[in-house]
Amino acid sequence: MRKYFITGGGTGGHIYPAVAVADELLALEDTEKIYYVGNPDNLEASIVKDKDYEFLPVKSSGMPRKLSFGFVKWSFKMMFAWLKCCKYIHKYKPDVIFGTGGYVSAPVVLAGAFMKVPFVLHDCDANPGLVTRKLAPFAKSVSVAFETAKSKLNNPNCVVNGNPIREKFSTLTKSQARQDLGLEDRLTLCIMGGSQGAKTINSAAVGILKELSLKYGLQVIFQTGKRNFNEVENQLNEIYPEYKTDKNLIVRPYFEDMVTVLKACDIAISRAGSLSISELCASAIAPIFVPYPYAAADHQRKNAKCMVESGAGVYLEDSDTTAETLLPLITELVNNPEKLAQIQQSSLNLAKFDGVKAIVKQIQDCLS
Repeated sequence: MRKYFITGGGTGGHIYPAVAVADELLALEDTEKIYYVGNPDNLEASIVKDKDYEFLPVKSSGMPRKLSFGFVKWSFKMMFAWLKCCKYIHKYKPDVIFGTGGYVSAPVVLAGAFMKVPFVLHDCDANPGLVTRKLAPFAKSVSVAFETAKSKLNNPNCVVNGNPIREKFSTLTKSQARQDLGLEDRLTLCIMGGSQGAKTINSAAVGILKELSLKYGLQVIFQTGKRNFNEVENQLNEIYPEYKTDKNLIVRPYFEDMVTVLKACDIAISRAGSLSISELCASAIAPIFVPYPYAAADHQRKNAKCMVESGAGVYLEDSDTTAETLLPLITELVNNPEKLAQIQQSSLNLAKFDGVKAIVKQIQDCLS
């Protein structure tokens, strides 16, 4: 019987792939126990609490970019985190550690390397993060989401698996998704800035929502983010007070079931987090990327440009995003079905539906 340590946290891009792999491992007959090692103050703690594996808390934080007293304080904090992880390994004796990168996984994986526990890393970005780059040479194998990431990692056992995504992406049809949302079976646009929303995208979208519906007949699903919903609602009440009765529009702060939302859509305006990209590809969507400009190591811009170079998206800088710049990009796809279909197909060609099973096989190979 096998025991596994799973680690990754801070953002959904690290957490959801880790959870998807943990769930798949848990379903195996020879799995005795799954332990999820994460920061108790982060999102991973609330996500994991409803799962059938044990959460092991470790306090960790991102590395300061400059030498300062804060850096010294961080060093001590990470040393204590590493010691705690060593104690966890000694107590629970995992057979393998699986980490999805980021500062949360660093002390766990380092402890594994020190105590000679084999570990597998997964990195979700086109430009791998610092933790993955530094620890890849010591890993049994590495999984990556983008082909371009392989050349940046020093490990001979590096495999392109894509990101682990939910099985529903491969089973739900577009027409069924639209029916589930009360929409007609015709061209649909998704506007989203992640679970927290994106002010730049929201501001640009508010100014063109009425025109998209009334002039172009587009169905629009607009996720504003919980923090920004009241502001968007107030703006729409001034610009287009009838929006609540417009059957073409669904405006909500957040959707629990993003699979149905994405599968219902043909075009999306989105940030360029790796997990979002994987889900957009699995939904055969033509994305207009507006990368978050302050993402760590500028990874969202790099992810988006990688997609655009593959013919699987359109690029717009956050600082250039207004109603005036966004509308022509949308209408160009609406008015040019051939271009829309071409981008959608390129996007779908990059989808990896078997990412979870491929990563689990990598983990199991460590045991043979």
